[in-house]
Amino acid sequence: MEEKLSKNMDAATNTEHSRENKKECTNLFKPVEYFDVQTKDSSQDIKIAVKSLRDKDNSMSNTTEKKKSFICNACGKSFPYLKSLKFHFRIHLGEKPYVCEICKKTFISRGALKSHLNIHLQEKPYSCQVCNKAFSRKGCLKIHLRIHSEEKAYVCEICNKAFRYSCSLKKHLRIHTKEKPYVCELCSKAFSSGFTLKTHLRIHTKEKPYVCEVCSKAFSQIGKLKSHLRIHTKEKPCVCEVCSKAFIDRSSLKSHLRVHTKEKPYACKLCSKAFKNSCSLKNHIRLHTNEKPFVCEICSKAFAQTAQLKSHLRIHFKEKPCVCEVCSKAFSNSSNLNRHLRIHTDEKPFACEVCNKTFIQRSYLKAHSRVHTKEKPYVCELCSKSFSRSDILKSHLFAHSNEKPYACEICGKAFIQRGKLTIHLRDHIKEEPQSCDVSSETFIDSRNLILKDMII
Repeated sequence: MEEKLSKNMDAATNTEHSRENKKECTNLFKPVEYFDVQTKDSSQDIKIAVKSLRDKDNSMSNTTEKKKSFICNACGKSFPYLKSLKFHFRIHLGEKPYVCEICKKTFISRGALKSHLNIHLQEKPYSCQVCNKAFSRKGCLKIHLRIHSEEKAYVCEICNKAFRYSCSLKKHLRIHTKEKPYVCELCSKAFSSGFTLKTHLRIHTKEKPYVCEVCSKAFSQIGKLKSHLRIHTKEKPCVCEVCSKAFIDRSSLKSHLRVHTKEKPYACKLCSKAFKNSCSLKNHIRLHTNEKPFVCEICSKAFAQTAQLKSHLRIHFKEKPCVCEVCSKAFSNSSNLNRHLRIHTDEKPFACEVCNKTFIQRSYLKAHSRVHTKEKPYVCELCSKSFSRSDILKSHLFAHSNEKPYACEICGKAFIQRGKLTIHLRDHIKEEPQSCDVSSETFIDSRNLILKDMII
């Protein structure tokens, strides 16, 4: 087969005129010659036609200049020289005669091998004149230049989205075709690109190659590291056009926009509850599975969300970074601070549908609703007595243990419940008035001044 190809090539080469002959040729490259080429993987013959076309170039002079174009009949690609077509044949043949002596990788042409060797030699002879970035291959530089020129030559015929690279268009088309050819061998999850699969595999390997130089936090994706760095730089380049709120990355902005559009595209398959983002759905699913993958290294308490673990750790470290601007009371997380602020604003956004009673927190409303439903889900394991709230059960358990955690700071008397301590404190009334430095209120004695602070 190779001998047949060689003979046909020689025949075609003989018809080509010498490049040294600068005189204008008056002959036409008449016949279309076909080569029967048998691929290594298939028994079918690929007909490759080499034909010469004559074109007129009126821009140079009145003289007609004839140009040749050699076309591959297998794929339709055209080449200006027969030599280029000859190299192209090797793609269909699977022929790669040039071998790298360092890594044994094979190549179609000597030029491709030469470019590859620059990787081993760490040579980057091709530099971008705009940003001075260097490349080992001329082709890579050419592709890079599109960033500066903003050229997007590859356009999707379905949605008209344009891309700089053909490979980017190819990946994009899989969105329309729903094609996911890259499958994880560990969990069988499929992906539209090899890069996405490679990133996914780091979930299994726990590999986090991208490390923050500021705080040493590691990430599985370079994009996540870039977003993280903006926490340190305080940079928020992605701005909402509706409310002008700024975000560190595009995905956070995209998720935020659903607040305005009321869009909830992520639905739970178990209960049909919908969410604005995939992260919220993922956290919600753990309620059904009772999965708690985030474990505290200090007390081994497990949580469904990283944010919950982070908030919990502040209990151990006595951290309270969220401070109320009204009364300076500090909290371990922003949600607790937000709930507290409603005391000052007298805001009660959670209303009972049965009796219209309003509450500061959703949990208070939930506990209150059990008054109407008569539901008592919290059961004492010692005496089987049931309660509507977990805090009431907790107080009840002190009766079994005889523990009294709430002690009066004035007389030392202890109580099972905080409410009983509050009632008791009101009994400490004496005759000599004392003045509060903050509010100038007067009290019969100093112990009542303490009482005021404790009740507040």
